[in-house]
Amino acid sequence: MASFIDYYKVLGLEKGASENDIKKAYRKLARKYHPDLNPDDAAAKKKFQEINEANEVLSDPEKRKKYDQYGENWKHADQYEQARQQQQQSGQQQYTYSQGGGGEQFGGFGGDAGQFSDFFEQMFGGARQQSGRRAKYRGEDFNAELHMTLTDAATTRKQILTVNGKQVRITIHAGVEDGQVIKLKGYGGEGINGGPKGDLYIKFVIQNNTSFKRVGNDLYTTADLPLYTAVLGGELTTDTLDGKIKLKVAPETQNGAKIRVKGKGFPVYKKEGQFGDLFVTYNIAIPTGLTDKEKELFKQLQNAKNS
Repeated sequence: MASFIDYYKVLGLEKGASENDIKKAYRKLARKYHPDLNPDDAAAKKKFQEINEANEVLSDPEKRKKYDQYGENWKHADQYEQARQQQQQSGQQQYTYSQGGGGEQFGGFGGDAGQFSDFFEQMFGGARQQSGRRAKYRGEDFNAELHMTLTDAATTRKQILTVNGKQVRITIHAGVEDGQVIKLKGYGGEGINGGPKGDLYIKFVIQNNTSFKRVGNDLYTTADLPLYTAVLGGELTTDTLDGKIKLKVAPETQNGAKIRVKGKGFPVYKKEGQFGDLFVTYNIAIPTGLTDKEKELFKQLQNAKNS
């Protein structure tokens, strides 16, 4: 039988750790042991799997509650509770569960202990059910995070993930959002007694490595506009996510003015060829280091406006 893995110790935490502590510990260790950073390192790969498994349980309040109460048998918590209720209804005393040095321990039972044991074996597949089949249970769902940059998220790409020692090739469509979760059906834990496999849920964590602010499919940025161009009008070259463009600037453009450039925003998820918009806010740059002649010209302009 596989030895019990303490999920708290895997993440280097105490049992009373906060949700934020769990998140920080997971991200730190996941980066350290990620297979992409440790190629051909079987120990690092195993550690990475343990880290993901620990995070999958401890980051979920319901799963963590079951784990804290039932230890390595937390996956069967609902069945334990169901069995307890059925035993109470049939006149048996309430049982308690604890995990000691010798493994699982059940106590507080009254009546025929052998009969009760058979009942549990029947519940969890240890004995044949009346139908002649063992009880089947669906495998555990896995949760993982995939970190990428905003520029990576702007293009459709193929990526190979390592899940339980197996390589899975997935397509990441352009336009995926930070915090978005996708499901890979059947890539979770193995089922019990021939039950179906669980699923793998991948959460995208996107780091903004650009000067743009993303809001949905739209991008927002600021551009320094020379005073002379703002007053007289002209052109301004500015950046977009895929290169530079020239903008026409109307005369007497005010500081903080915002323009919209259609189709120069972020790709729309799973809609090839569709993009959001780019919003540019002008920041008028006041000239510095003026010469005496330039200052005189500004004075003349001031006098002209005041006359």
